[in-house]
Amino acid sequence: MRPLTIRVLQRLRTLNHWMVAQFARLGLGVLRRLPPDKALNFADRFARRVGPWFGRHRVALNNLRLAYPEKSEAEIQQIASDMWGNMARLAAEYIFIEQLFDFVPFKEPPGRIEVSGIEIFERIAADKRPHIIFTGHIGNFELLPVAAATFGLKVTAMFRAPNNPFIAEYVFKTRQSAMGDLLASRAGAALALARILENDGNVGVLVDQKFSHGVPTTFFGRPCETSPLVPKLARQFECDVYPAHCVRLPGNRFRLILHEKLDLPRDASGQVDVNRTTQMLNDVVEGWVRQDPGQWMWFHKRWNIAGPKRKGRR
Repeated sequence: MRPLTIRVLQRLRTLNHWMVAQFARLGLGVLRRLPPDKALNFADRFARRVGPWFGRHRVALNNLRLAYPEKSEAEIQQIASDMWGNMARLAAEYIFIEQLFDFVPFKEPPGRIEVSGIEIFERIAADKRPHIIFTGHIGNFELLPVAAATFGLKVTAMFRAPNNPFIAEYVFKTRQSAMGDLLASRAGAALALARILENDGNVGVLVDQKFSHGVPTTFFGRPCETSPLVPKLARQFECDVYPAHCVRLPGNRFRLILHEKLDLPRDASGQVDVNRTTQMLNDVVEGWVRQDPGQWMWFHKRWNIAGPKRKGRR
């Protein structure tokens, strides 16, 4: 392809990203003028109508049919609709996250936020050694670092930035203002996480995304590739690994759950077994998704297997 053609295509792509970002900001700006409950409910209804127009809807339906061969087509369509509602609420909740997080320990009746595992949060915060907390794209997973900070637990959360650079900038600024330390998932991120753990820090990682050339695993009984980052860090620093997830409740409420640490599988030498631990993380996330399938992002191409790595030119 000629250099001029490449430059034109790059500029067109940038223009498209900019236009999409402006549309998204306009939509969020309109929602910001509404009371939180009305804004979230409107976003939910809108996404359920519009989501099926996109190609990703077909991806979600195909994934659901393969994951749940026993479910009827009506059940599959309902889960996909719930997924779009959940994703729209997640986007809208960015602009209300500080208003939504109203957790007060032992308050009766509880507010929007319920927390299960308070004693575990407090125990980790008091333990001067490294810890890893992992989660998946379930409910509003963004609330977990906010909850951790409430209990004095400082967590550096690694996140994958959106492909659209303009939206990525907006999301990063919004997340950082409410959630503290963030680390973008890019080259060098693993080294940065290692430095945090080496200094007895705590990190939060999402583990349910496609990872090309990762560890061969299964998810819902189907082959996929999964990042071995968490098991490798646990092996290197001998740190405890805790599962945590969010459940979206009726009435724009949430339950945040921090579970007890996992008993990680070991190899013959007594070290953390990377492959078996990677599969264990998948199994944990699968359990959460099976409990609330409409709260996971089924349009993600989780099961795409990357081809063999290309050798560099000689």
